[in-house]
Amino acid sequence: MTTLRLLLVGLAVAAAAGMGGATPARAQVMGRGLQPVDGEAEQGPLPNRLTSQVGLIERLGGTVPTDLTFLDERGQTVWLGSLFTGDRPVLLAFVYHSCPMLCSLVMDGMADAVSGIDLPVGEEYSILAVSIDPRDTPARADSAKAGYVARILASSPEQDSAQVASGLHFWTVTPETESHVKDLADAVGFRYAYDVRTGEYGHEAVIVALGPAGLISRYLYGINYAPRDVRLALVEAGEGKTGTTLDRFLLTCYDFDEHAKGYSLQILSVLKYLGGGMLLILALVVGPLWLREVRRQRTDLALHGPGFGPPPVS
Repeated sequence: MTTLRLLLVGLAVAAAAGMGGATPARAQVMGRGLQPVDGEAEQGPLPNRLTSQVGLIERLGGTVPTDLTFLDERGQTVWLGSLFTGDRPVLLAFVYHSCPMLCSLVMDGMADAVSGIDLPVGEEYSILAVSIDPRDTPARADSAKAGYVARILASSPEQDSAQVASGLHFWTVTPETESHVKDLADAVGFRYAYDVRTGEYGHEAVIVALGPAGLISRYLYGINYAPRDVRLALVEAGEGKTGTTLDRFLLTCYDFDEHAKGYSLQILSVLKYLGGGMLLILALVVGPLWLREVRRQRTDLALHGPGFGPPPVS
């Protein structure tokens, strides 16, 4: 069974890589021993008996409840609203730390994507990984966080380690506060299910871009995320306060493709800006020539009078 699981993961990764960075793939490996039952295999890409309980309902434009509380990596109580006190957007992922493969693939993909953009973690945005498993402990979350801080710094050594650590948050819940992660998942439409037979969770592979006020701005699916898509999602979620002026300009030329689940170039927007650029160039080139001709005619008129000029052709 272990060999079969590894084979399935390899096929999923190969399929995602073949589709490029912005893959709409949602194929999930739900865990050991999950088998399809009659009538459920056709309901979606999750070939197991939890298919009907797992999925994602996009709730773009909604907001997350910021009064929810969790435990941070030190075991201290934190509230979700503490991440939304400034202008920084948040990349949200739902994970659990005993996940046999999928959660680490999602987090690996996100870490690799943010390493490929020059928006510093902890300065321009934050990353929040919330555990859906009340059995996870803060110590386990802290160990996972340390691994991803090291992974990001390995690819982006120019970033400050303390700043990266301050921008990564790995939160957990207890059996008493498990409803808080369920409320957060419900708010963003993230549907997951627990398999009592295997002790594992079935869930989607997705990260969610949240605005500074907790606004649900964008969903990015799969296990591979194009750095361009992550960057544009952060700029979009940041409501113009994240990224550079060039980033905000690029966002006007790219639009989110719901079919491809990624940002695609909008040719009409490009043509509009090219047309405006051509008009500006013509104005800069032709304008001075026209003004010089007008001045010359006025000078001739002042010096020689209105009759000056070549005789009319009869």
